[in-house]
Amino acid sequence: MPYGKFITLEGGEGAGKSTQAKRLATFLRKRGRKVVLTREVGGSKSAEEIRALWLGKGEGHWDPLTETLLIFAARREHLVKKIWPALKRGEWVISDRFADSTRAYQGAGLGLDDDFIENLYHSVAGNFEPDLTLLLDLPIAVGLSRMKKRGGQNDRYQRKKTAFHKKLRKAYLALAKKYPRRLMIINASRDTSCVTLDIEAVVTKRLLKR
Repeated sequence: MPYGKFITLEGGEGAGKSTQAKRLATFLRKRGRKVVLTREVGGSKSAEEIRALWLGKGEGHWDPLTETLLIFAARREHLVKKIWPALKRGEWVISDRFADSTRAYQGAGLGLDDDFIENLYHSVAGNFEPDLTLLLDLPIAVGLSRMKKRGGQNDRYQRKKTAFHKKLRKAYLALAKKYPRRLMIINASRDTSCVTLDIEAVVTKRLLKR
């Protein structure tokens, strides 16, 4: 049985990752792929329990290093219990966020050392990486406006000031330059349907036609 494909969606607040992940899953299922739709932090039962612990405390409760260790503990459970088994069954896995979020939020955002995060990632996941990462990029003001309109600011990151979100965007764009073969930038400031068409075109070219 052929090994499945792993696609991740990344980006700042208000980029529309969850909506596009669902649309991509529908697109792939119509083309005969078995699809598992998941998310981070969380995705498996045990990982969701860690997520609840992590988000259940207010701002400043967790030391940045402790927070990162919790996220990687959840990621390990997610990989072992859900992502890797699905891929071995030949299924396609779409995750709303993965390791690039840690690189951006806990690395650039909270100031943890990049090498530390990379070493921790390799301890948890080895050389495993997504087959394709879709970075939904948009201006900070647009993302924050969307978040406000939909009644966002549900967690500590959504409540951060603009300067924090600027750090995130800069970090994500730097990752796109660092991993150009894996990470594709999608202009997420446009109409939702236009973004969907772009994503479908990229996935078709990069993964379906091979």
